[in-house]
Amino acid sequence: MAREICLRQLALRPRTRAELAAALAKRGISEEVSAGVLDRYDEVGIIDDAAFARAWVSSRHTGRGLARRALANELRRRGVDGEVASEALGELDEETEAETARVLVERKLRTARGEPDAVFRRLVGMLARKGYPPGVAIRAVKDALAAQSAEAAEFADRIDADALADAEGDVDRDSRSLD
Repeated sequence: MAREICLRQLALRPRTRAELAAALAKRGISEEVSAGVLDRYDEVGIIDDAAFARAWVSSRHTGRGLARRALANELRRRGVDGEVASEALGELDEETEAETARVLVERKLRTARGEPDAVFRRLVGMLARKGYPPGVAIRAVKDALAAQSAEAAEFADRIDADALADAEGDVDRDSRSLD
């Protein structure tokens, strides 16, 4: 029964050991039986959290444009060990992350309407929701606006990306201290 549950789960998409353990517990399978099945699947390579994490990072970064912070949260929610997640996230360097942010901004900027300051706020917000650090988000939007039009370039010239990123970091730290 436990093997069948795991195989059905794995037929839908790759799963982490923690996800399979949760599915088995939900179905009332004892921890002892669950551990035995999961250990065997681990042993023969049917489940591999490190491979799952690498594939997840690659897929979600490429497909959705998610940054390391958002990907780390997703992996944590899926029960991937912190060290395994860090190793998978290590394959994404800062340069790749910044380039992905630029591509996302350029794509959204093509259809963006409104005053440069409103567009700026919306685009920085979009990148923030995808997990990009304030400095990366602000610089990507500022550079894209500067290349768009004379009016947008003038607005972008007035933006001090470093000061804004520092202010954003202060807000993030303040909001975390309230939690």
